[in-house]
Amino acid sequence: MCEFLSDPWCMVSVSRNTPPRTAERDPAMCWICDHPDRTIADYLDEVRGKILRRGWTVQYVESPQLPFAYTIGLSDYDVPELMITNVSPQRALRVLNGAAEHILRGMELTAGQQFTLCGCPMLEVVNVDHPDAHMGFAVALYGPIRALQLVWADGRGRWPWAADFCDRESRQPVLGVRARAA
Repeated sequence: MCEFLSDPWCMVSVSRNTPPRTAERDPAMCWICDHPDRTIADYLDEVRGKILRRGWTVQYVESPQLPFAYTIGLSDYDVPELMITNVSPQRALRVLNGAAEHILRGMELTAGQQFTLCGCPMLEVVNVDHPDAHMGFAVALYGPIRALQLVWADGRGRWPWAADFCDRESRQPVLGVRARAA
């Protein structure tokens, strides 16, 4: 688990198979590495503190497969948590925090809806079939949760379900069944 020290709202997890970070490579350092005497329960206390201060936090997960990020705390407002796959930590923060702010101001997101946000490519909303399989810390804090994935179009407006998405250079797992566009 890593936390970006420059952003108080982003927490980052590193899987066991991810190469270790160094200060020269990345300013984010592993929370568990920085606190070897602490536990997952302590980490969850840190997450709770961030949620109390901000209303939610963003958990970024680095993985040998593909990175992803998700919100933790939107469940307190009786709205689904949000997630995005295979983007940088900075883009994940921009998109997830931007969408969370809009939702809490009254914007409704429904499966199949397409919208733009934060100067990013077009996004489409997909219901996440099994949030418990991907959003472990949110589930640890809230139990069963609802979640929406913000699926992004490539620079040419193509979606990951299209054969020519990103010229096949990039992958984006879609963690639910796509609904018809709203």
